[in-house]
Amino acid sequence: MPKFAQIVMGPAGCGKSTYCSNLVKHLQIVRRTGHVVNLDPAAEVFDYDPIADIRDLIEVDDVMEDAELKFGPNGGLVFCMEYFCQNFEWLQEQLDDFENDYIIFDCPGQIELYTHIPVMRKLVDTLQSWDFRVCGVFLIDSQFMVDCAKYFSGTLAALSAMVNLEIPHVNVMSKMDLVKGHDKQL
Repeated sequence: MPKFAQIVMGPAGCGKSTYCSNLVKHLQIVRRTGHVVNLDPAAEVFDYDPIADIRDLIEVDDVMEDAELKFGPNGGLVFCMEYFCQNFEWLQEQLDDFENDYIIFDCPGQIELYTHIPVMRKLVDTLQSWDFRVCGVFLIDSQFMVDCAKYFSGTLAALSAMVNLEIPHVNVMSKMDLVKGHDKQL
């Protein structure tokens, strides 16, 4: 029987973790079972209890502190995600007990992971080989609507992720409560 998953993507600070937390709460209200997997090795705080946390496998801080690697935050995050790709069996072990549940993957906000580094594509391909039906959810901060250049940047990043991942894809405008006062600019 197929399993179902969402890959939740978007730039840093767009509300991916809040979306994941609220989706799990919604699923509980409608009597469905959903779980979140944290795939952000730099995450510090989120409002859900993950069934799997990449920080149990590798953390950005540990990579950045390694004297041989000499990575900054961005290089450290890419290294962590590439290490994760080499260790998908860790993820499979974490997901084995959740046969019929809806799985939500809370992903890092580094946009190159979706646009030109094949890490997320490898994740999608691996999940599909495990009989998951995968869709992408790309969050764009509503503040992007106020500035034309930011709007095009955000929508092109979403389009790039959609084309590269080749999965059903939905764009979600987040943080709509922050648009108040800008309605004349829209």
